[in-house]
Amino acid sequence: MEKNKISVVINTYNASLHLEEVLETVKDFDEIVICDMESTDDTREIAKRYGCKIVIFPKGDYQICEPARQTAIESASYDWVFVVDADELVPAQLKEYLYNFISQKDVPQGLYIPRKSRFLGRFMHCFYPDYQLRFSIKKGTVWPPIIHANPIIQGRIDKVPSKNMELAFDHLPDDGIRGRMNKINQYTENEIEKKKNRNYGIAALFYRPLVRFFRAYIQKGGFRDGKEGFICALYEGVYQFVAVSKILENRWSNHKKIL
Repeated sequence: MEKNKISVVINTYNASLHLEEVLETVKDFDEIVICDMESTDDTREIAKRYGCKIVIFPKGDYQICEPARQTAIESASYDWVFVVDADELVPAQLKEYLYNFISQKDVPQGLYIPRKSRFLGRFMHCFYPDYQLRFSIKKGTVWPPIIHANPIIQGRIDKVPSKNMELAFDHLPDDGIRGRMNKINQYTENEIEKKKNRNYGIAALFYRPLVRFFRAYIQKGGFRDGKEGFICALYEGVYQFVAVSKILENRWSNHKKIL
């Protein structure tokens, strides 16, 4: 493998909505690997037009892409792997930053990258920097098959400075209220397994939503985004309330089965 080359890996399932726009931003990397979960739209046709290396991961009953992440990483040809979602744009400044990063001596083996997201038609401070651990040395990297899991990386991990917003991913989805509620319900289902060993009590239904709202609205600056920022911060709290509720419900249900 060549040490100063980067493989971009993208997991896809019916991702044609944004895929061409995404590929335009990563087409100048050394390799693009598309790990497709048996799409039924024209995802693979778009990938072929951009000369991507395409591998297939059986979708089965999976509703998330994380089970296919490891296959995507293992399919990369080069030492450094850059994981990009099929709805994220990569700015040219970030590409330059990554190549400069790997050209240096004794660099960390992983890198967190900030991400900009939208809600109700505008950029949301309450989401930022939303760090994603997406850049790493291929050797030894393991990606757990759990929603929103970070990869396990052997070695040091650093962060792209969040003050440099020009280096952040641009997350394309622009959710409205209905879309946000749907995601809260979907993602919190997966929190049950991810956090089943957390020792939450009833008090967590109060303090976790409150802390998340305060963090989103005050600490991260959601107040700067007007009424949309207030609504967004509230939904950050709602997410925590729903997640903790489901975790407690699952625990109580399992306890009843034992009895």
